[in-house]
Amino acid sequence: MKKGWEKRRLHTLTSKIGSGATPLGGEAAYKTVGIPLIRSLNVYDDGFRTKDLAYIDDNQAAKLENVIVETGDVLLNITGASVARCCIAPKDFLPARVNQHVSIIRPVKESLLPEFLHYLLISRDYKNRLLAVGEDGGSTRQAITKAQLLEFEIEFPPLSEQQRIVGLLDEAFASLATAQAHAAQNLQNARALFESCIQVEFGKDVALGELVDIKTGKLDANAAEEDGEYPFFTCSRETYAINNYAFDCEAVLLAGNNAVGDFNVKHYVGKFNAYQRTYVITINSRKRAISRYLYYQLQKNLAKFKSQSVGTGTKFLKLGMIKDMMIPLPTIPEQSRIVNQLDALAAETQRLAQIYEQKLAALAAFKKSILHQAFSGEL
Repeated sequence: MKKGWEKRRLHTLTSKIGSGATPLGGEAAYKTVGIPLIRSLNVYDDGFRTKDLAYIDDNQAAKLENVIVETGDVLLNITGASVARCCIAPKDFLPARVNQHVSIIRPVKESLLPEFLHYLLISRDYKNRLLAVGEDGGSTRQAITKAQLLEFEIEFPPLSEQQRIVGLLDEAFASLATAQAHAAQNLQNARALFESCIQVEFGKDVALGELVDIKTGKLDANAAEEDGEYPFFTCSRETYAINNYAFDCEAVLLAGNNAVGDFNVKHYVGKFNAYQRTYVITINSRKRAISRYLYYQLQKNLAKFKSQSVGTGTKFLKLGMIKDMMIPLPTIPEQSRIVNQLDALAAETQRLAQIYEQKLAALAAFKKSILHQAFSGEL
């Protein structure tokens, strides 16, 4: 243990540890306004999330008077896949209640700062300790009991050192959040520019059926082969492989069915095979359009396809829907110019997406590193 730090059980450092319950009637009892009910899907290590915040009426709230959330409470998810996620209670939604999946941990502030406890519990070492506690019951569903939390041991320094560590971590995490926000905004701007360009109308509208030939594949979706030589296009966003081909051309591939109507479109040149519900769209002999241009036009209409799709369990696109789709048709040179512009924007968007994902991974690793430094005496 670091010099000057103490090791104590949580029950000696807190005035309250406890979780709530599901309101009578379950989710049917939730309201659009009322007393906030904090659930596990609101509690994340990087902060409280208001999305899907539930509300209960005064009568239901009165039955949860023993779990009124106060300023400075640390909220910990204690069951399920999100076990050990932790955040500080949000001031803007108090007084709230918690359900049975979230425990209130209320530090005695003369001994333990809530902010310090939060940072401590989301550090790698303590996260692993909490997860290990949650596995003790041997159940397939992880859960941390009140008794286990009461006896959970933590190490902590005097208040002055807690304040110093919290100040350093607050500053570091604020800088990381700013860097993450800038990366996210750059990616959002690139995607918005791409979407605005793809929505621009050029030329007179023509029915797609006048420009193309449309076939479907012949194979079942499970015909894919591992390490196959040729691409195998199904209705999945992922492209699979197969060892035989039925097409050798430039084509636009449109998913013809999807469980929720989330259709997708791809463009490919060469030998490939296709699932029997995948539409293979090729330019007809009149050659009034460029395949890549049609690819972007179909991409633009995916939301419209979703609204037009039919079926209950699985959503389908009928051939007539595709043939009757109206698209703007400028000259071939203008189509080429549009394609070049959209290809460049798509490449830039993909580049920024990769940078964003790399930055997120780097920021996550840095957060873990700086938390480890803070609680190993290296800050």
